[in-house]
Amino acid sequence: MSTNGGPMRLPTAGRRLGMAVPARLRTGWQGARHHLLLAPVWGVLMSLCALASLFYHGRAGTGQTAQVLVLYLLGGVLAFPISVFLSRALALGRRAETRFACTFLCLTLLTIAVTAFLFAMQYRLFFARWHAPFATRIWFYQFAFTSAGAVYQFIVMGVRLYMPVGLPALLGMSLWLTRKGGDERGSAVRR
Repeated sequence: MSTNGGPMRLPTAGRRLGMAVPARLRTGWQGARHHLLLAPVWGVLMSLCALASLFYHGRAGTGQTAQVLVLYLLGGVLAFPISVFLSRALALGRRAETRFACTFLCLTLLTIAVTAFLFAMQYRLFFARWHAPFATRIWFYQFAFTSAGAVYQFIVMGVRLYMPVGLPALLGMSLWLTRKGGDERGSAVRR
């Protein structure tokens, strides 16, 4: 109960946190554009994560090592700009802890999702010779279930290749992007 006898109101976000969606997207794109040069660095880090894990588990000498490394490299390179864009747009005008959490979450989820998507498309390409003709009803079923199975397989077996080196790399990159994100905070809120 409030002082006048009415129901208590919940605290709401300040005026600056309720920026319009176009302003958030514009600022997110500007933040992502400034960090595009870090995308290959993130891709190489993800590839090194996979290589370290393969060495750790004694599977680095197989004939597929180069293909696995390229898959993780491309997944990291393609996911990085999208995750920076989303984290900048979602955490605009927030405190450093919120920006860090948003960057950490976006980098984690999008790196895994994009790499899983690339794995699923390569998996689908392999099984395409046994599938029905393109754009038939059966083809759509086969495409959906083959892709879903590949994503599941990547989540079960592929995510563990990130583990020995991935967490420190993720923490370091998230801290770097959060620190760099503080520079744009004041100018983006004033617009």
